[in-house]
Amino acid sequence: MTRPEAIDLDGTWRAAPSDPELRLAFSTPELDDGNWEELVVPGHWRSHPAFVDADGPVLYRREVEAARPEGDDRAWLVADGLFYQGDVWLDGAYLGDTEGYFVPHTFEVTELARSRTEHLVGIELACSPEHDLRAKRNLTGVFQHWDCLDPDWNPGGIWRSLRFEHTGPVRVRNLRVLCSNADVRRATVAVHAELDSDTMRRVRLRTSLAGVEEVVEHTLAEGSNFLDWTLTIPDPALWWPHALGAQPMHTLRVEVDVDGRTSHAVERRLGLRAVRWDDWVLSVNGERLFVKGANQGPTRMALGEATPDELRRDVTLAREAGLDLVRLHAHVTRPELYEAADDQGLLVWQDLPLQWGYAHTVRGKAVIQARAAVDLLGHHPSIVMWCAHNEPLAIDMDLGRAASRRRSARQLARLALKHELPNWNRSVLDRHLAGALEEVDQTRWVLPHSGALPRPGSAGTDSHLYFGWYYGEERSLPAVLRALPRLARFVGEFGAQAVPDDAAFCEPERWPDLDWKRLGHSHNLQKGRFDRYVPPARHATFDEWRDATQAYQAMVIKHHVETLRRLKYRPTGGFCVFAFGDGHPGVTWAVLDHHRTPKAGFHALAEACRPVIVVAERPPGAVAPGDAVALDVHVVSDLRVPLTGAVVVARLSWSGGEHRWRFGGDVPADDCVRVGTLSWVAPEAPGPVVLELTLTAGDLKVTNHYETTVAARPG
Repeated sequence: MTRPEAIDLDGTWRAAPSDPELRLAFSTPELDDGNWEELVVPGHWRSHPAFVDADGPVLYRREVEAARPEGDDRAWLVADGLFYQGDVWLDGAYLGDTEGYFVPHTFEVTELARSRTEHLVGIELACSPEHDLRAKRNLTGVFQHWDCLDPDWNPGGIWRSLRFEHTGPVRVRNLRVLCSNADVRRATVAVHAELDSDTMRRVRLRTSLAGVEEVVEHTLAEGSNFLDWTLTIPDPALWWPHALGAQPMHTLRVEVDVDGRTSHAVERRLGLRAVRWDDWVLSVNGERLFVKGANQGPTRMALGEATPDELRRDVTLAREAGLDLVRLHAHVTRPELYEAADDQGLLVWQDLPLQWGYAHTVRGKAVIQARAAVDLLGHHPSIVMWCAHNEPLAIDMDLGRAASRRRSARQLARLALKHELPNWNRSVLDRHLAGALEEVDQTRWVLPHSGALPRPGSAGTDSHLYFGWYYGEERSLPAVLRALPRLARFVGEFGAQAVPDDAAFCEPERWPDLDWKRLGHSHNLQKGRFDRYVPPARHATFDEWRDATQAYQAMVIKHHVETLRRLKYRPTGGFCVFAFGDGHPGVTWAVLDHHRTPKAGFHALAEACRPVIVVAERPPGAVAPGDAVALDVHVVSDLRVPLTGAVVVARLSWSGGEHRWRFGGDVPADDCVRVGTLSWVAPEAPGPVVLELTLTAGDLKVTNHYETTVAARPG
């Protein structure tokens, strides 16, 4: 007897706004839905013109024909993702409720499936707007509270697939797979499964991976049975980040046999590797790696409508930029991105969908969703850490307003005070979330929150340092890190906004009288910051201003990355620029726009993230004739082999003169070395001074350049 294939419920559904009367009848087959709208699943209801302003709840219906289960087979309705809260019916019978946009939900429908072959699936979905952003109740992360998406967007909808499935009498209801240890001799994979049995049964459990198969028998009770076991793989082919090696992937299969017949089988793709963090320095399979990374939001604001190629493209572009890691900023994304990261060796810092402030009532459901995230994603070798909460502060200030030095200092002081004072989100919620993550996954580092400054009794976490945007000057970073080296361990956010090439949404023809209020509200442009750092009033045309914003962003990124790479392992373990790619038309910190057209910042990031760079201390912005200047020159190499016989040539040129230096020697593998100091006296002639650096080692050639200006002394 062959079981029917799963029935995919993607495609066209009927939908209508919910009201008390319609809610009572919508889930029954008898209701006439001929005048309802048609919505495409997977998707988001706001993408349909009839629901463009809807905040829900929205009622969904779909008819489906399914074969009756035979013998002791069972039938199930599986929903991979409902955004955000749902109530689910079949043929007018209530199946249950759901919460958590990324959490899969499974409902048994055996008795209903046996009674008929034509069915009606009904789902009521709600994604309520957040009215108090300091005490949010939905765990939707960036989708409902972020400065890089439209704040009026509502992500509600059936955003992932649904299906009917048939199994035998025992179903693998849940499967968590973790690579608990791996080296060249052996790898150990830990498996946790929930088996749902229709009655007490004796089953055979078969597990196979990389040529190893183990078969054990268990007696199951009726209902849920929780089992844990391990599988040992001798001489494994190890998975590596792309900078360190290859990415062999394996398929783990768990099969439950009942009376000699497969009742249910589930597969997971995984790579065998071990990860360890030591004071923000990452090692994979015992090899230390300086992490060059970027924050990445949803590939599209309507994430359910992104194509698989778009999700994979973000991974490819990150590799092309020389990045080792993407931080999935306060959201869980689609499976295609994780699969691409596994296949391409791009590491993932995985956030839970929590950002800024939450109400005290969310703790219980947040813990449930934290465990669900590990169950859903734990098998991916690319994921090297969990972070429970981004910036656990009740953000209530408009950081895009006027940018006077006094206001900037006041904002910085308020943020610093929030970090110092106890708060429920950081001290209670995040502690419980970190504990839940650590309980179910001891193979990865768990960060309770991101962006927490050091304070008495706490070393803090990663640093979010927006010099040259929210406070101070972009040149301030090196001095601050020298004074407070703990902030340099890992800089998890830095950057500046820039206008994209495709900026039709800005209405450039209105220059200089743009609708700054609309651009700030719907497209994230922070006018007050631009007034300080790249003032629109100084530019005659929109194109000139756009280019200036991109040049400023590129400058911030170049010099921040070079500063952090010079501190490699002393103490810096890496960084994540903010941000990589936009999810909607906006003026944001991203270096790729919503079409993935690069800004100048993308090219600056890629240059600064090359495996080998030659860098100098940054010259002052201006010097006076006769000023003595001394600049150290470093070579930073992420290669696993030394550079022998390396030569660095420095050329300083100005109107009417130049000076050259030459340094030679070996550069150790995976290190940063100072190769010499450039000591010079500023010439008398005013004008630009250009410093050019060239590194050669065998076939390798790397260049860099810096500029300053000789300005006449005030009379």
